[in-house]
Amino acid sequence: MTTDKDLSMDGQSAMAMFAAKGIDVTPNKDQGVVKVVKRQGVDGERPMMGDRVTVHYTGKLLNGKKFDSSLDRKEPFSFNLGKGQVIKAWDISVLSMQKGEVCTLLCKPEYAYGSAGNPGKIPPNSSLLFEMELLSFEGEVLTDDGGIIRRIKVKGDGYTNPNDGATVDVHLEGSCGGRLFDSRDVRFTVGEAEDKGVPLGVDRAMEKMQKGECCILHLKPKYGFGREGKPEYKVGPNKDLVYEVTLKDFQRAKESWEMDLNEKLELASGVKHKGNQYFKAGRFHQAIIQYQRIVSWLEMECGVGMEQQKRIQDFLLISQLNLALCFLRLKEFSHVVENCNKVIELDGKNEKALYRRGEARLLRNEFSLAMADFQQVLQVNSSNRAARAQISICQRKIREHHEQDKKIYANMFQKFAEYDAKVCRVFGHPTARGCSVNRTAHQLQCTM
Repeated sequence: MTTDKDLSMDGQSAMAMFAAKGIDVTPNKDQGVVKVVKRQGVDGERPMMGDRVTVHYTGKLLNGKKFDSSLDRKEPFSFNLGKGQVIKAWDISVLSMQKGEVCTLLCKPEYAYGSAGNPGKIPPNSSLLFEMELLSFEGEVLTDDGGIIRRIKVKGDGYTNPNDGATVDVHLEGSCGGRLFDSRDVRFTVGEAEDKGVPLGVDRAMEKMQKGECCILHLKPKYGFGREGKPEYKVGPNKDLVYEVTLKDFQRAKESWEMDLNEKLELASGVKHKGNQYFKAGRFHQAIIQYQRIVSWLEMECGVGMEQQKRIQDFLLISQLNLALCFLRLKEFSHVVENCNKVIELDGKNEKALYRRGEARLLRNEFSLAMADFQQVLQVNSSNRAARAQISICQRKIREHHEQDKKIYANMFQKFAEYDAKVCRVFGHPTARGCSVNRTAHQLQCTM
């Protein structure tokens, strides 16, 4: 990054420099943001819309007065491109930069702070000078585990996105290790892309896309073809995938508030069946999507009359029990406990919920809590042999844990005793008390 001296020219000199060397980077070529490259960046790809970028910058008025600088704070600034988190000039100009590039920008008011200015710092209708260095950029992370990363090549239109149950028309190109294995137009229902050979990661990215958007998705195996791979595409197990996806059109599914209760109950039956199909096929992530749709529709409904209330409760119990079982298979034990707790709130003596919560707690090494759950199962059904077996396992685990603690403490005390004996030999104290005193004294001397 260059220094303040590089932005010390007056307004007239700045205009002359930008007129002679500047490049208009605005889409409309209206001279609203003009860039002069001061140091070329590293050859390669540039940031894309939605990327997380990190920059250093210094901003000045045309009279040379500095109003902000990340360098003065000694802390780079990060933001997501094209999300309206910064002034329009930055969203436009950073898209044109390469990693390591340093440039100077001349920004007209309509691309900066406009007629409002920034009280106390920037007067209304001010053109601004920025010097900026692009330090790094990376794609937008769409999942908590970093398994889906999106980079937007072409920004879409509008403000709506497909939702679960929406029908989407997309063009996709899938590649693995640089080899193109799939290129086609395809229509699928969001949440059911698996039925058309489209991986989970593409399905889950739909809810972030807009009509006309073209993006590149980097998928970890969990969101690709997993441990099985895809033999028909000659994709092996546990492979990272890259998909270029264009959302050509979509039709949103009705939201919960757009349906009456009877419509929700009618749809819930089909969605439950679809979830069960995915579960039996071992597609637990896809099954979770279906069961969660039912819960989102019905968890706030009360129903009219006993029969309708019972149907609602039955759907909720089944869906949340199945969610718990899916999460148990995926080893996401906190979600197992969460869904079992919801079932137990509705039915405090639900045998399956108590048992599955016990399983999750046992696998989280919460042996006492797990044993309490299995004991409650026996109170509900005294002939449940599996629960009795699990109680025995819990008791054994608790004993093993206690034995392990004893060994740890025994080893600790043994080491103290050996150290005391060693200090006694060094300092010649025959009593345990003398050894303890000198151990402390010796430790203090060593740390001085």
